[in-house]
Amino acid sequence: MFNFFDEIVENRIQEAIRNGEFDNLPSQGLPINLEYWASLPEEIRSGYMLLKNNGFLPGEVQLLKDIDNLREQLACCTSQDAKIAIKKKLDETKIEYNLTIELRKRKR
Repeated sequence: MFNFFDEIVENRIQEAIRNGEFDNLPSQGLPINLEYWASLPEEIRSGYMLLKNNGFLPGEVQLLKDIDNLREQLACCTSQDAKIAIKKKLDETKIEYNLTIELRKRKR
């Protein structure tokens, strides 16, 4: 049964839906990956969520994005010298990511 606060929240959500405020959101229609959030230690989940909702990413997520960007650059690159530099940066970023994940596992 709804209490007063639940009713206010529900009304505001319905109003936002009517106003189209939820249209064209990033990842709209995609399932939420709850495994990632469940894998985080409980004491940092809310902090990560707060950072994510304000446009900041956890370090390991940013490293994964950097890895993807470097792979795209490598695929599009035509200069052999540039390919070597990008490949080196890609390898360094992969190592940094793996170390970050390993460090987090050890802290548990």
